[in-house]
Amino acid sequence: MAPAKRPLPSPTGMKRPASDTDQAISPPPVKRKAQTAISKSAVANFFTPSSQKAKDPTTWTERSPDDDSPATLLVARCSPENGDSEVHDTTVQRRKIAAFDLDSTLITTASGKRYPDDPADWKWWHHSVPERLRKLYNVDGYRVVVFTNQGGLTLHPDPKSKAPKSAKNRVPAFKQKCNAVLSQLGIPTTLYAATGKDIYRKPRPGMWTEMKDDYDLAESDIDLENSVFVGDAGGRTAELKGASATAKDFSCSDRNLAHNIGIKFQTPEEFFLGEKPRDFARDFDLVNFPFVEQEESGGIGLEKTNDKDIILFVGPPGAGKSTFYWKYLKSLGYERVNQDILKSKDKCFKAAADFLQEGDSVVVDSTNPDVDTRSHWVALARKHKVPIRCLWFRTPSQLCEHNDAVRFLNKKLNPEGRQGLPKIAFNGFASRFKEPRPQEGFQDVVPVDFKFRGTREEYEMWGRYWL
Repeated sequence: MAPAKRPLPSPTGMKRPASDTDQAISPPPVKRKAQTAISKSAVANFFTPSSQKAKDPTTWTERSPDDDSPATLLVARCSPENGDSEVHDTTVQRRKIAAFDLDSTLITTASGKRYPDDPADWKWWHHSVPERLRKLYNVDGYRVVVFTNQGGLTLHPDPKSKAPKSAKNRVPAFKQKCNAVLSQLGIPTTLYAATGKDIYRKPRPGMWTEMKDDYDLAESDIDLENSVFVGDAGGRTAELKGASATAKDFSCSDRNLAHNIGIKFQTPEEFFLGEKPRDFARDFDLVNFPFVEQEESGGIGLEKTNDKDIILFVGPPGAGKSTFYWKYLKSLGYERVNQDILKSKDKCFKAAADFLQEGDSVVVDSTNPDVDTRSHWVALARKHKVPIRCLWFRTPSQLCEHNDAVRFLNKKLNPEGRQGLPKIAFNGFASRFKEPRPQEGFQDVVPVDFKFRGTREEYEMWGRYWL
């Protein structure tokens, strides 16, 4: 079959005239849509010289928690033309800080969905929000800042990661949304977005510290009494009013940040709408752990009753076992065996045996959650013909997680440089734990309830919310 011939060009050199059928579908629908999407202002902006285009009032930078870590804090500084041109505002001494969460506090999704569809899917949480913030800055003399946790963002994603492409590319969309929010607000503002689980993440005080450095503020420069942090994570409990129910807050991190800083906390409903405060509750409350002076024996009456013996610690990670050893047992002549340092059980048993042969008493500083694990140490004690005692650290899991976070995030309280533990470490201990009993072969089992064991200066760090 002969191939179809192409139509010959017209004598004028133009393409053949379009038929009625062609006209019905030309231009194609996609092209028609693209044409209508280009506004006159966009065309005008395209032909406007760069030097004459309006300058974007928002600049972005990244921060790292330390010199050895990748950047995890995203910072947007907005300096509108009608406001201060510099972050360091010397014309007005702004000693009062008005700090706000972002999502569900200043803005919410326009679509009504929990997460935005695109960078344009936002609206003010309440129509009064922008004017209230402008009044705080222009009339009341406040410094207005934003502190937001954005765990869904990754500033420098691993190219080998198998995460969906959309999950790796959320930062540009977030910046685009924040540019629009801050520009529409129209006052000098700095936004801090914590993307990691480090010192910057609320309720930890890292973003507050960065804000003080950016504005060259000492703690004594700030009017803490009249400053405020507003956020929706206030730990509010569920509430039933008539036929309607109000769900509890997903977290208490915003209220806890205000506590850590030492300023007043309010929810968006209280601050913008004047509503009365709702009841709230913390899963872990520091009020239950005040600072008290410690007794030499740790408050449990522990004494060295044998010339040589083994003391076996039992308790979850973060229970305060190592601190207890250094404060109360090291001075009694006990040598410490710790698997975090020695890295294997075999090395721990060998080290303990060597200490016993040299005439030293031994503390086994590890979790030892179940009977089978503990039985090997009981057998070692019998082999060397020494008694074995058990100290049972009865520290609740949430308190252990708090202790672990304090240790990881404060170098002064972490002399051994331990890394933070994942949630599975605490859950794993709980799933294996069996209460220790003398029948296992122990001379005695001494319960140890948690008390903060440190100086008042150390308590200033410990007595903050870190989770």
